Amino acid sequence: MQRFHVLNAEPVLREALLASAGAGTRVALLESSARARSTEFTVVPVRMRTVCGMQIQAVGRALPSNYYSQKSLLSALKDVWDPTGRVTSRLERVHDAVQVSGRHLALPIEEYRNLSTFEATNDAYVRSALELGQNALCDGLAHAGAAPSEIDHIFFTTVTGIAVPSIDARMVNRLGMRPDVKRTPIFGLGCVAGAAGIARVADYLKAFPDQLAVLVAVELCSLTLQRGDHSVANMIASALFGDGAAAVVMTGADRLEKDRHKKGPTVVASRSVLFPDTEDVMGWEVCDQGFSIVLNAGVPNLVREKIRPNVDGFLADQGLSLGDIAHFVFHSGGPKVLEAFEDALELPSKALDLTWKSLDRLGNLSSVSVLMVLRDTMRELKPAAGSYGLLLAMGPGFCAEMVLLQW
Repeated sequence: MQRFHVLNAEPVLREALLASAGAGTRVALLESSARARSTEFTVVPVRMRTVCGMQIQAVGRALPSNYYSQKSLLSALKDVWDPTGRVTSRLERVHDAVQVSGRHLALPIEEYRNLSTFEATNDAYVRSALELGQNALCDGLAHAGAAPSEIDHIFFTTVTGIAVPSIDARMVNRLGMRPDVKRTPIFGLGCVAGAAGIARVADYLKAFPDQLAVLVAVELCSLTLQRGDHSVANMIASALFGDGAAAVVMTGADRLEKDRHKKGPTVVASRSVLFPDTEDVMGWEVCDQGFSIVLNAGVPNLVREKIRPNVDGFLADQGLSLGDIAHFVFHSGGPKVLEAFEDALELPSKALDLTWKSLDRLGNLSSVSVLMVLRDTMRELKPAAGSYGLLLAMGPGFCAEMVLLQW
């Protein structure tokens, strides 16, 4: 039997020693601690945690020029929604509770009065989404030092409008991408799509490591507001959601070898989790006027119940624990959801500061939010080389997507 003397806090060393022992070997680990102990077991083949080389080069963004304070938005909603004052007190409580100070809107606020049909609203979505998506992608490419003609695959996600040809196809024509560029438009993932999109781009780059792929997310939540719906869920949506776009530029391992000066995080691993029998928690109901919000008040409780074991399991499979994570890049879903994350994961003080700040400045941008927080993490915190980050979002399904990053 082989015997090794290791430190409790060195999971990477532990993995390396076990791998060197070889499958089928009996091993005893003697751990150094105040209460030293010996653990004996048989080594089985394991997949070692490695940095795979799918790197995030840059995150671009685009926000509409129309920015309004929460007070201005509340006043406008009162005029349209509640001229008699019947629900004013409830509206005020909801707008105060979401802890948002202001939001960007796709259109000037006075133009929303003219959107009386789903057709008119969706036409506005197509026009605005194309402009914002292009601007976000150009911003991301400029920071990555790449041109539109270098894009091999464009992933596009949204949940706030419909377009056929899809927005990504129209962007190909306008930005001069190659005619052989691959496209994957994604609809329906909602808030989780920013994290899921990064994971799917990384999956693609595993198969095509010499290529450059991008994720473009555009959400114009203001264009989904139902003016005839006085439900609490719709009031929360009116107070919480904003508009914006983000674009993530990523390269595979082979291409990365040519661009060693790039300093973005690498995608180490990802995991999708779908929670059974939770389809009614979040989503849309499609009605004559467009998309009507479905938002169950039990979402924070689901986070508290479900997220910790799944995060722990995901990290453990990579030989890590929450204590190894230096940066938490979470979707800004709302105050109660963020508090549930903090409680369930027992996060360090200020671990979600950038997420809270994004919520305050921009509101919840659905799939775009977690990408905005990733951008802020890369630019403001400048994580140390070798440090780990956990990118996480949840959305309709009800589901979660976790992405392990390493700088």
